[in-house]
Amino acid sequence: MSVITVDDQITIALSVRDRHVSAEWYQNTLGFQLVHHIDEAGWSELQTNTQGVALGLGEQVEPQPGNSVPVFGVADIGVARKALEEADVQFDGDTETIEGMVSLATFYDPDGNALMIAQNLAV
Repeated sequence: MSVITVDDQITIALSVRDRHVSAEWYQNTLGFQLVHHIDEAGWSELQTNTQGVALGLGEQVEPQPGNSVPVFGVADIGVARKALEEADVQFDGDTETIEGMVSLATFYDPDGNALMIAQNLAV
C-alpha cells in the first residue's frame, strides 16, 4: 500500500509564535528561501538548502518546542485517508481544507508521533 508519495517534496512543519519573524531568521541564519506567506491560513513556507525538503511554519499562540510534523503529499487525500483508516491509523479530527490551496489531515504513528498528509489544491 503506497498512498503517501505523490511528488519529490517533503515538508517539515514547525509551530512558531510569529511566522514572519521565524521565516526571516531561517532566511538570514540558514540561508533558506521564502516560498510564500499565506496569512489567511497562518502558514509560511521556505525551501531549505536540501533539494526536496521544505520547512513550513504554522503560527500558534503557544508553540510546543521540539514538535515537528512531516507533511507528505498525496494525490487524493480522501483515498489516502481511507486507506490509512482501514489500516487502523488514528487521525486527529477531520480533514481540513483551505479552498484553492490545500487539504490536510493529521494522523499518528504507533508511538504517538504526529504526521500529516496534504493534497495540493492549487494545481
